[in-house]
Amino acid sequence: MGRVLRETLKPSTSSVSATTSSTSVTETVNGSHQFKITGYSLSKGSGIGKYIASDTFMVGGYLWTIYFYPDGKSPEDNAAYISLFIALASEGTDVRALFELTLLDQSGKERHKVHSHFGRTLESGPYTLKYRGSMWGYKRFFKRTLLEQSDYLKDDCLSVHCSVGVVMSHTEGPKIFSIAVPPSNISHHFGQLLESGKQTDVSFEVDGEFFPAHKLVLAARSPVFRAQLFGSMKDHNTKQIEVEDMEAPVFKALLHFIYWDSLPDMEELTGLTSKWAFTLMSQHLLAAADRYGLDRLRLMCEANLCEVVAINTVATTLALAEQHHCFRLKAVCLKFVAMPENLRAVMQTDGFEYLKQSCPSVLTELLEYVARVNEHPVIVCRHGNEAILDGSDANGRRVKQRL
Repeated sequence: MGRVLRETLKPSTSSVSATTSSTSVTETVNGSHQFKITGYSLSKGSGIGKYIASDTFMVGGYLWTIYFYPDGKSPEDNAAYISLFIALASEGTDVRALFELTLLDQSGKERHKVHSHFGRTLESGPYTLKYRGSMWGYKRFFKRTLLEQSDYLKDDCLSVHCSVGVVMSHTEGPKIFSIAVPPSNISHHFGQLLESGKQTDVSFEVDGEFFPAHKLVLAARSPVFRAQLFGSMKDHNTKQIEVEDMEAPVFKALLHFIYWDSLPDMEELTGLTSKWAFTLMSQHLLAAADRYGLDRLRLMCEANLCEVVAINTVATTLALAEQHHCFRLKAVCLKFVAMPENLRAVMQTDGFEYLKQSCPSVLTELLEYVARVNEHPVIVCRHGNEAILDGSDANGRRVKQRL
């Protein structure tokens, strides 16, 4: 017989060991529900163990319900307490969660009655609900006699706030691959549509210039354009519309925002490079944004004007803020004007005369700010007249110039 040859396999000395890793993450998925109970006095006497239930609400993929027992849940308490519970209202097994039940103080003093798992160490961990209908709460949540004399009860109503944090775990491993998703470019496509001039179906005449546009785009972006072009009170001629009380560069900037969802280059649009020209365009554009219901554009202009408050333009900006309900911009302007080193110079500008005529009520508010500043003087660092008086004459008066 021949010999059987045996070969012994040896581990390769050139093999490379690979190390992998993963992480288990346990966290809570949080949600809350507000439950208002009206007619509390009518609910009394319904019987021990009888409850009023909230609507179901979803947290962490499970449905939950709040149960309020006006005569209490337990017979041994003889209806001396109200009971309050949160219950699992959907199918589930061993659902672990944190809870918080709060009876809200309706006096405004915020002395709420709170029972909570959140923000404290739990000896046995989160509460576990075994099955649908399982509850967590308090049989003796509040004594009825005390409740009915407290600020928790107002106009025969109680208000309960419930927070639920469902405990969820998952394991994170290394990503095998990733795909880079480019940012949205929808505004670029709409902007190119405007610039191409193709398929336009409406034209606006503004200060002798014509601007073609697309009705559907305008209607989608502006409620005012939507009513003007498609509403029951639409203009008789929707092919060509004349826009009054607006200058052509301002309307051009308005269209740019509608299509591109961004502000245009102000210097390129106006042909001017001064800070005053930027301020003037922002003022006009804010008024136009308010006129056509473009809230985001209005806020952008408001933010820009807050950054360029200056002696020669602040009074006009203040009047604009008052007329178009820009409360944050108004506050910035009032504080600037009320400073002793600014007040006299501002009062000498043409814009202050306009402010007195168009918004006399603002002067009362200005006086209050001045009095407040005099009571609590502040030290202000001066940065030089160039930045403050850009676009004004030697006396600080605004130089009139069309865009």
